Amino acid sequence: MIDKTDRMNGLFDFYSALLTDKQHSYMRLYYSEDWSLGEIAEHFAVSRQAVYDNIRRTENVLENYEEKLMLHEKFHQRSALLDELSTSLQHDKASEASLKVLAKIEAIE
Repeated sequence: MIDKTDRMNGLFDFYSALLTDKQHSYMRLYYSEDWSLGEIAEHFAVSRQAVYDNIRRTENVLENYEEKLMLHEKFHQRSALLDELSTSLQHDKASEASLKVLAKIEAIE
């Protein structure tokens, strides 16, 4: 469950601007704020089933965005390569200029 929560939070970080207000609210409360389906349903005066259905549909929407755009996957690939580059530069006693450029790249991420 934690893996799914982490994945949904990651996808939400990248694609939340593409969601409707309701989708955004339900996903934020459920995954980021750790509200239960019942708490969300009570807050919005809807049924628990309505919240569940909306969250499941929104999860599918986020997965579809990722399938097409791959922003989340590419971010993780870049991060892994930057870590590898950082380790390599430090072990090779790279120049101060190279390490500064790497720090600037990491700051962008």
